[in-house]
Amino acid sequence: MKLFTPTFGLLCCSTILFMASFGMIMPELPEYLAKMGASHLLGYIIGLFTLGAFISRFFSGRIADRAGRRVVMVFGTSVAAIAGFIYVLVGVMHEKWSADPDTAMWGVWMFLILRTLHGLSTGFRPTGTSAFLTDIIPKKRRGEALGYLGVAGNAGMAGGPALGSYLAVEYGYDAMFIASSVLGIIALLFTLKLPESLPNPRRVNLDDLNIFKGGILEKSAWPAAFFLLPVSAAFGVFLTITPDFVDALGYKYKGLFNTIIVAASILMRFVAGRASDKYGREPLLVIGGFLLFIGMGIMSIATTKFTAAIGGVVYGFSIGINMPTIFAWTADLAPKHKIALGLSTMLMALEIGIGGGAFISGTLFAANHELLPSIYLFCAVFAGISSCVLWFFYRNPNLKKSPTKVE
Repeated sequence: MKLFTPTFGLLCCSTILFMASFGMIMPELPEYLAKMGASHLLGYIIGLFTLGAFISRFFSGRIADRAGRRVVMVFGTSVAAIAGFIYVLVGVMHEKWSADPDTAMWGVWMFLILRTLHGLSTGFRPTGTSAFLTDIIPKKRRGEALGYLGVAGNAGMAGGPALGSYLAVEYGYDAMFIASSVLGIIALLFTLKLPESLPNPRRVNLDDLNIFKGGILEKSAWPAAFFLLPVSAAFGVFLTITPDFVDALGYKYKGLFNTIIVAASILMRFVAGRASDKYGREPLLVIGGFLLFIGMGIMSIATTKFTAAIGGVVYGFSIGINMPTIFAWTADLAPKHKIALGLSTMLMALEIGIGGGAFISGTLFAANHELLPSIYLFCAVFAGISSCVLWFFYRNPNLKKSPTKVE
């Protein structure tokens, strides 16, 4: 079976646009919230976004395994398509409410509610996308395909923040938010052209929304979920405090530092996915974990743009290895009829890590800016310990219940 098909190309194109849509506003939101007079709520920007994504994981995997991958992707992309316009509306209402001390915080609360709802986009779209890809690609090339899909996602995350920062600086926040929705709309149009890959899908019904009826977690995904925690916690920290970190170093366009990291991740993804298919998931994850340890460690001591960029490149390499390999490992471990549920279970760890990392780092940083190096250092230590644990289990095969090397 061919890897590069029109369907695969369409999936990658829609992924680029989707990732750019929600990623382009990330670097500028801390300053946007500060201008609303709520810089003390910095940790909630990412924390509530991931909360929305986490809650949606209880439904997205179940629906994707029953009603199909396409409906899940369409819903998640639709949220991204309308969110930017609502940010503009919230901004307008905040200007009106801020004139009255009794209603001054209403706009902030609306913004935070919107961040939670916006999180539904990433709670649905990636689950459907990854499950769709496992349906159309042979297992022996799963890591390679997920690596290339990750390249597409990273391309969106590289170009999106850079474009968003440029629009915010040169034309204002509303221009950035509107561009986010425009990209989401185009991504939705591409997604609607994708076929359904699940055999015999049915309509979504109320039982799919009842978390007390039927499974909501897939235990086979737990090993991948546990290793994802340090990776996602570091990402939550990165998204929350790094804009202020690079601003202090003298970056005019904060999104450019994101672009450096994402570019490094893209380069690594070209080889990491294929390597995980050949050598197994665990060895690649051990390497990725130690690169995360090194990258976060360098950023904890960085005092110049050059040193920070070196740390960012190493950190980007770690992402390029860890993310496609964890996705492929999850799909390997899950029963065929529960792949989407396994992916949604694993991705809950993503939201827990990102949300926890964002909230804790944002709260600590808001209280004391001098803690920034210690926060990065904690991420490094967490990653190093996790890699050692994974290496121990890999070197002791009798402790493993199932092989993860793709034959």
